[in-house]
Amino acid sequence: MSDAQQWNAGYPGQPPVWTPPPKPGLIPLRPLSFGTILGAPYQLLRRNPKATFGSGLLIQAVVAIASAAIIVPLLFILFTRLQHAARADQETILAGAVGWSIVAGVVILAVSVFASALLQGVIVLEVARATLGEKLSLGALWKQVLRRLLPLAAWLVMFGGAFTVVIGILVAIAIPIFAQGGFAIAIGVLYSILALLGLLVLWAWLVTKTLFVPCAIVLEKLGIRASVARSWTLTRGAFWRTFGTYALVVVILYFASQVVTAPVAIIGQFAIGSFDPNHAANTFIGLAIVQGISLFLSIILGAITAVVQSATVALLYIDLRMRREGLDLELLRFVEAREAGYEVVDPYLPRTA
Repeated sequence: MSDAQQWNAGYPGQPPVWTPPPKPGLIPLRPLSFGTILGAPYQLLRRNPKATFGSGLLIQAVVAIASAAIIVPLLFILFTRLQHAARADQETILAGAVGWSIVAGVVILAVSVFASALLQGVIVLEVARATLGEKLSLGALWKQVLRRLLPLAAWLVMFGGAFTVVIGILVAIAIPIFAQGGFAIAIGVLYSILALLGLLVLWAWLVTKTLFVPCAIVLEKLGIRASVARSWTLTRGAFWRTFGTYALVVVILYFASQVVTAPVAIIGQFAIGSFDPNHAANTFIGLAIVQGISLFLSIILGAITAVVQSATVALLYIDLRMRREGLDLELLRFVEAREAGYEVVDPYLPRTA
C-alpha cells in the first residue's frame, strides 16, 4: 500500500467525528435542552424584533389606549354630573354609573381577549417559522394569524368563562356560611382558605394541561375541541416538566419587571411629594408625568413579557413533538427539500392531514 493510500485509510478503529445537530434557524433540530428553551425567546426578540417586539408593543399600546379612551370619558361625565346634580339625584347617577362601568368593563375585556389571542398566535407562528430559518414580516404573520383569530379568542373566552363560573360557585357557597355569624365565620374563613388553595391548584393544572391549545389552533389548524385533546395528549407524562419550565419563566419575568418598575415608582412618589401642595397645577402636572412614565414602562414590559411567555409555550410544544413524534426529522426533511427546490407540505400539520 502506498503512503497516499495509507493516509486516506485513516487510523484503524478511529471513532466517527461528532457533528452538532443542524440548526437552520432559531433552535437546533433535536429535542431541546432546558437552557435552550429559556434562552431562545430572547434570541427570537433579537432575531426579528419588528415582528415580535413590534407586535407586542403595538397590541399592548392599542389595549392601553382603548381602555383609556373608554374609562377617562366615563369618569369625566360621571364627576361632571355629580357636581351639578342635586343630592336626591346622586344615587340615581351612581346606579347608572355602575351599569355603564359594567358595559365598559365588558368592552375592555373583549378588546384584551382579541389582543391577547392575536399576540399569542403571532408569536407561536414566528417561533415555528424561525425554527425553519424563515423570517416573516409583521404583516405576513398577522395575515396568517388573523385567519385563526376567532378560534383563538373563543378558546380564551371559554377558558376564562369556565373558571369564572367555578369562582362564582365557591363564592355562592361562602356567602350563606358567613351570613350565619358567630362560630360560622371561623368555618367560613377556613373554607375560604381551602377553596383558594384548591382554586390555585386547579388553575395551575388546567393551564398546564391546555397550554398548547393555541399552538394546535395556529400550527395544526385544529378546532377548539381537537386542540384541547391535542394539548391534553402532549402533556401526558410531561406535566411536571411543562409546568416547571413555564412557571419558572413566569416567575423570572415577574421579578425582572419588579426590578425595573419599583425604583421608578419610588422615585415618582418622592417627586410628587416634593411639589408645593399649594400649587395644584404643578402637582397635577407632576402626577401626570409620573403616571405617563409608569404607563410607558408597563407597555414596554408587558410587550416583552407577553412575547417571552408565548415563545416559551411554542418552544415547549415543538420540543414535546420532537420527543414524541419525531418532529425534528420532519423539520429536517422540510429544510432539505426546500433548499433543493421542492414543494413540501407544512411539517407542523398533523400527519393525517
